[in-house]
Amino acid sequence: MKIEIYSKPACVQCTATYRALDKQGLDYTVIDLTEEPSARETVESLGYRQLPVVVVGEEHWSGFRPDRIRELA
Repeated sequence: MKIEIYSKPACVQCTATYRALDKQGLDYTVIDLTEEPSARETVESLGYRQLPVVVVGEEHWSGFRPDRIRELA
């Protein structure tokens, strides 16, 4: 299962998402919007304006969602 997190520095909800994924023992890749200009287009194409955006296969969501993270474990 591939988990991608679209994020930016100093994002409180992003940090909470990392911690929750770590607690569940799940591996993920962080894509920093400040370092990857094309990542912003990806986030917007999914219909989001708030970070983090978590993409797992065909599923995706925005914000800190501990309920969704627990479902992945």
